[in-house]
Amino acid sequence: MVYTKQALQEQQQRQEYAKLVDQYSALVAKIAHHLAGRLPNHIAVDDLIQAGMIGLFEASKKFEDGKGASFETFAGIRIRGAMLDEVRKGEWAPRSVHKNNREIAQTIRRLEQGLGRAAGDREIANALEITLDEYSAMLNDCLSTKLFSLDEVIFDDGGTQVDRVADTGAGPNVSFEKASFVKRLAEEIDNLPEKEKLVLSLYYDEEFNLREIGEVLGVSESRVSQLHGQAAMRLRSRLSDWQDKMED
Repeated sequence: MVYTKQALQEQQQRQEYAKLVDQYSALVAKIAHHLAGRLPNHIAVDDLIQAGMIGLFEASKKFEDGKGASFETFAGIRIRGAMLDEVRKGEWAPRSVHKNNREIAQTIRRLEQGLGRAAGDREIANALEITLDEYSAMLNDCLSTKLFSLDEVIFDDGGTQVDRVADTGAGPNVSFEKASFVKRLAEEIDNLPEKEKLVLSLYYDEEFNLREIGEVLGVSESRVSQLHGQAAMRLRSRLSDWQDKMED
């Protein structure tokens, strides 16, 4: 049988892909299962694995040896990124969720300006004229799809604050704006109640899932989710001047 050049290339690609799958399928599965613990229950691990395999193949084409990072490290980043991209494609939240998020943030801001301190769960629920259970449900809704970066949670319209700064145009002011936002965000995180601050640190810095954070704090997963959501809404209320600036 005579093979054309294209057929030989396709055969070689299939062999290379099969080798990649054999060597790194366990890595893809490990990343998928870890990520699944940080995502809503309706997102299937198999879908994450499928997206991760595509990321693995893309990593193999773009990896440059000798640049410092090992292929496994490089591939891990690409695999995780491909999984997150796949999840983002299916992101959707009803307008009522965005409306509730704004209402919570505005209420927290008004309360904290009056109290001169962080408002508690019950105080916020009372100000919203809802029960604690209803308030907890609203907090869980606000986190239902935005679980990848903190500023996606704070600014819940699909982009990050860094995206917004970049959209204002290129130039020396862009880097300054980014640095200013990061500095302000760090300051406001430091001013959060201790439990909320710890939840954010464990979730975003250490990449713990809700169950693992619950074990550290000695509380349920649902309580961790509430603390996470309340921290995000508190930060949103305190950084509302940044959002106003980006919308001008």
